[in-house]
Amino acid sequence: QVQLVESGGGLVQAGDSLTLSCSASGRPFSLYAVGWFRQAPGKEREFVAHISGDGKFTYYTDSVKGRFTISRDNSKNTAYLQMNNLQIEDTADYYCAADLIGSREYDYWGQGTQVIVSS
Repeated sequence: QVQLVESGGGLVQAGDSLTLSCSASGRPFSLYAVGWFRQAPGKEREFVAHISGDGKFTYYTDSVKGRFTISRDNSKNTAYLQMNNLQIEDTADYYCAADLIGSREYDYWGQGTQVIVSS
């Protein structure tokens, strides 16, 4: 079992930065990958970023490349999503998820944190 809790969401203006955190418990954190997803109002959930258990490999959806950075601190059992130059279209509920076997299929999900970007 893995428990994930996101935090750090809020209301920001376009162009601002925000860092989301994903705090994990349960299985040893370094043994699984973590992904960030988001779901905007009225839209399907979409993949944002992924980081391997050792932090060496990262992947991003095209729309956030160059603006978002995924990272992790295995000593703190926490993954992060640094979001720079936020745009209105980044408004969504953001979720982190655990990928236990490295298949980019996610087994456990957090409850989400809301990010609202205003003009």
